[in-house]
Amino acid sequence: MLSSFRQTLKLNSSSNFALASRFLSNLKEGSQLPNSVLFEDSPGNKVHVHDLFKGKKGVLLGVPGAFTPTCSNSHLPGFIKNFEQVKSKGYDVVVCVTVNDPFVTGAWAKDRQAEGKVRVLADPQAEFTKAIHMDKDLAVLGGVRSKRYTMIVEDNIVRKVFEEPDGTGATCSLADNVLKNL
Repeated sequence: MLSSFRQTLKLNSSSNFALASRFLSNLKEGSQLPNSVLFEDSPGNKVHVHDLFKGKKGVLLGVPGAFTPTCSNSHLPGFIKNFEQVKSKGYDVVVCVTVNDPFVTGAWAKDRQAEGKVRVLADPQAEFTKAIHMDKDLAVLGGVRSKRYTMIVEDNIVRKVFEEPDGTGATCSLADNVLKNL
């Protein structure tokens, strides 16, 4: 089937074939999250993704960057503001992942008053972000970053994905929309 897909798209180079193969393997609803290591507040505070969601229902949001306008003013604040509503619907944890260093994410969490509500975690080398195929080259932000998305996760299984069509906009992945689907 992949070979017919390759012919249909007239993929002649190996790099285009690899891109098409990756497209076909994107994280989908029903997929298990990878057990990547993220960081909270410092490089010494490792957090394993599977530990975050083991036996729990949660919300996982990915943002292009800490302290960036849309991430700081719309995406993260919506989940902080609506944290109690998320909990009242039976969700145990809300996590925000961004491709930044852990000192930056720690400062951003404090600045946005996320502590005790949304865990803001660093993915400094985009390992988790790449593993779930939510990476995007944003040269203006320094290179590889995360696309903007929100996922509903249950016991490390992705139940619903709200990925922004262009990877950076802020519509379907915002708290108001996601709350309607919890």
